[in-house]
Amino acid sequence: MALYTGNDDNIIVDLLTPFRFTVEGKLVEKRIVGGLLGQWAVWTRKAVELLEAIKRVRKRGEIPPEWLLLANQLTDANGAIFDAVHGFRGCIPGIHEVLRRQGFLEGRWCLDPEEELSPGQMEEIDRIYREYPELVDDAFVRQNLRRWLEV
Repeated sequence: MALYTGNDDNIIVDLLTPFRFTVEGKLVEKRIVGGLLGQWAVWTRKAVELLEAIKRVRKRGEIPPEWLLLANQLTDANGAIFDAVHGFRGCIPGIHEVLRRQGFLEGRWCLDPEEELSPGQMEEIDRIYREYPELVDDAFVRQNLRRWLEV
């Protein structure tokens, strides 16, 4: 049995937490091994680095307090990009804005021309870039973008 998370509001905590089940009368402990997460439609290299670091933390058996702070920061970033405050109305444009900043897209256009960032969402995305630079992988993207986009 493999466990995966899809909980964008609790990514890091889900990955750090052991889950216990009774299977055929025996207690079995499992950990989440990955996830299908909207958050990591962007900043994917950081996602891989975080997962590898979390695996090392889990082996040590103690969770340093800074991981809980990082968990809150990632949830905050997720809320800004996915527009949680407006019921996720600006979700796709939020993802597109990050990809535009990285150079993957020329704009935030969506199939529905009315689909745009929500009021204040751009400012929130700017804020998370300022407050959590350790979450973004824009430098890595800049180093590789030309090669990736070659046809």
